[in-house]
Amino acid sequence: MSYNTIHVEASRSYDILIGRNILPRIGEFIRPLVGECRIGLLTDSTVDTLYGEKIIEYLSDAGYNVCKFVVPAGEASKCAENLLDFLNFLAECKLTRSDAVVAFGGGVVGDMAGLSAALFLRGVKYIQIPTTLLSAVDSSVGGKTAIDIPAGKNLVGAFYQPSLVCCDTVLMDTLTPEIYRDGCAEVIKYGVILDKNLYDTLQNVPFDRESVVARCVEIKRDVVQQDEFDNGVRGLLNFGHTFGHAIEKLSNFGVSHGAAVAKGMLIAAKMAPLCGFCNVALELAALLEKYGFDLSCNYSADELYDAILSDKKRRGGEISVVLPRAIGDCILVTLPVEELYDKLKKVIG
Repeated sequence: MSYNTIHVEASRSYDILIGRNILPRIGEFIRPLVGECRIGLLTDSTVDTLYGEKIIEYLSDAGYNVCKFVVPAGEASKCAENLLDFLNFLAECKLTRSDAVVAFGGGVVGDMAGLSAALFLRGVKYIQIPTTLLSAVDSSVGGKTAIDIPAGKNLVGAFYQPSLVCCDTVLMDTLTPEIYRDGCAEVIKYGVILDKNLYDTLQNVPFDRESVVARCVEIKRDVVQQDEFDNGVRGLLNFGHTFGHAIEKLSNFGVSHGAAVAKGMLIAAKMAPLCGFCNVALELAALLEKYGFDLSCNYSADELYDAILSDKKRRGGEISVVLPRAIGDCILVTLPVEELYDKLKKVIG
């Protein structure tokens, strides 16, 4: 069976494998990277119900001794308590620095497993096996790992690259429409920020999953290789996220990440003309609505502004936001927080 291989050159270089029905070969893929070792597997309750027995079977058949830890599905699990519980679990399973962590799930699991791998014994190898469209095109690639704390989303984390990303798109067949749509927000984001051809392709619903995932991963790979530690161009990947994270926080994560990013992208598009750029808001809204996104915002400019002040992209009295100059061309703009507030008032009312 064929699969795409996308190579990433970063502080740890690694491959991203994208294909259909490649998960049964996971043991073959990871052996050259981790050798014979014990594996601490992190997954969530939904993925465990669907695929937990299969992943244990594939790894065990390849000769791996697997210790499995399951967290409840949902953003609320990406917390300090679960992080510490998983770290204690790895210690109780007597994993050593020659062993490995495997993330088998969506973005919550991937972020937690990556941060755990960075912290446990000051660093062990880890493998990403994303099971959602969102995690396949975004969180599994690039080495950003984090948990949420009450003050905000992803405020405690580390840059820590995986040793391999294995993306079997067959796992997405069982996603609910809502969770699959979450990933579509991130896919649309890539088209808006850097690839008009991709954006145009997305007008055809549904899109070809394998080719679109591969293109999104290529875009993220190219950005990460230029700016692994998020000091410049990698900020473009945050299009819609400054406002989206604020919406997630205000909703107590009742609004999902993708749904919040869709709302955030539209807010950014509406703000762009106020900064002298063209207006693509109507065009973007039409595409987002084609994918079924609710683009209403139930929060005032004051509420959004207060939530944004805790965003990790704020530096002193300034904050960086990503604004579109045209479809396929976005720019990072640094604004004084007071100016951001004024523009929010004009966009949100």
